[in-house]
Amino acid sequence: MKLSTKTRYGVRAVFDIAYHRAERADQAVQAKDVARREDIPLRYLEQIFQDLKRAGLVEARRGPRGGYYLKRAPEEIRLGDVVRALQGPIEELFTVERAPSARGGAPGARNVAAALWQDLAHSVASWFDGVSMRDLVKRGEALGVQREQASTPMYFI
Repeated sequence: MKLSTKTRYGVRAVFDIAYHRAERADQAVQAKDVARREDIPLRYLEQIFQDLKRAGLVEARRGPRGGYYLKRAPEEIRLGDVVRALQGPIEELFTVERAPSARGGAPGARNVAAALWQDLAHSVASWFDGVSMRDLVKRGEALGVQREQASTPMYFI
């Protein structure tokens, strides 16, 4: 099983929004800040945000206090939601032999192996669905990930 770079960056981006948002749940985080903190190319991150937006995980706001914010609370967004939004069904991340054999005959090793890989795929999908963004935020806090202070926009006259 291999997660794409897009998926790995997307998980980091959603975590970053959840971790660095202010006390208000609807506080927007600018893409340039996420890109800088997470070392993700900005243009690529903006494409990722579009996929996450289509999946209903993030929303964008324009204007001086614009940026991206989570559409749901971090405890309601599952790691599996992010993976599916960016890479498709988790079960398809596994190369699964299709059973039964095209030649017919008695079930054999192919059927046993296919059932094994399907069980593994379901277990992995269940594990991804058992981890919320809030769980990742708690892990970040436990690991001592630094939070940036929300900057107030400056207005020049």
